[in-house]
Amino acid sequence: MRVSEGGIELEVPGEQTEGVEESVFYNPRQELNRDLTIATLRAYRERESRAASYLDAMTASGVRGVRAAADDWAVTCCDVDEEAVALARENLERNGCQATVEHRDVNALMHEDVFDVIDLDPYGTPMPFADAAFSNCRDLLCVTATDTAPLCGAHFNSGVRSYSAVPRNTDYHAEMGVRILLSALARSAARFDVGVEPLLTHATSHYVRTYLELEHKPTAADAAIDELGHLYHCEDCLHREADPGLIADPLEACPNCGGTRILAAGPVWLGSIRNREFVADVRERVPDSFGTAEKARDLCETLEAELDEPTHYDQHKLCRNWGLPANAMDDFLADLREAGHTASRAHYGGTTFKTDASVGEIREATAGSL
Repeated sequence: MRVSEGGIELEVPGEQTEGVEESVFYNPRQELNRDLTIATLRAYRERESRAASYLDAMTASGVRGVRAAADDWAVTCCDVDEEAVALARENLERNGCQATVEHRDVNALMHEDVFDVIDLDPYGTPMPFADAAFSNCRDLLCVTATDTAPLCGAHFNSGVRSYSAVPRNTDYHAEMGVRILLSALARSAARFDVGVEPLLTHATSHYVRTYLELEHKPTAADAAIDELGHLYHCEDCLHREADPGLIADPLEACPNCGGTRILAAGPVWLGSIRNREFVADVRERVPDSFGTAEKARDLCETLEAELDEPTHYDQHKLCRNWGLPANAMDDFLADLREAGHTASRAHYGGTTFKTDASVGEIREATAGSL
């Protein structure tokens, strides 16, 4: 079957059904991910002119590698599956692109060879590949995690095993996944004296995607570890607090409602999940020809404006908890700002927002309009 994406033509085996995440060779639901990857690579190469080599670590059909090669990156495609390797070679040739194609275990390849940019896009958790990637990635590590249920705490034991952290299933479950993933990656990098800075991170559909700029020195690794901490969440009133540091000190009772049903999560990444200026640059590099151009630009615009608070609220969940009807989001956020608080929409959904106000302050500021 023939598909077209980002100006390239791909041959993919079998019928590609929209919404099937288990597709081995080509997943149409990841087109936004791949479009943003190319825009990010363009922005990053402009910023770091020496960046030239790109590893498509789980190449499958070769779509990422072919698109990067068409953008003049020195590409290596790798896959342990013989059929995938053959298909990647065919798709590179079909598009007149040059790349090295490796049929081998990518962990062994990453331990042996140095790459400017490594792209990890496995099915499920990326953590079995993280140490090898940090050992020899020079500049930028791009990571996708599709195991959102473990990341967000819905599959608790699996999340603990995969990420060596305690994830909790809260009303900000998507952001929990983002911050559990970033924490695990920062701790993996620190083992190699590498510090990470998230340039762009988003939770979309069934996956979390992040782009980490790397700095190879112990002080940078220490600085990244300093961004870790814990979240304490009241299941009764939805109050939450962030607590920096690797040693948890959970609340015994909620300071807002006095309840004792307190969840503790962590260690999570408490710092910023993106660089505003870089995201703006990525947005400018999304051409109209990309199939997800409008969606990609809208996502970047939301990320640019999103506050750095480590959790988001869902307006509808709050209003249900209060037994009140929800009003228009723009009016709701305007009430918060007029009361002296910062507030922004969040990219996690149409009714999600961020603010420096507590749950009690949110209710006080918006009660007149609800």
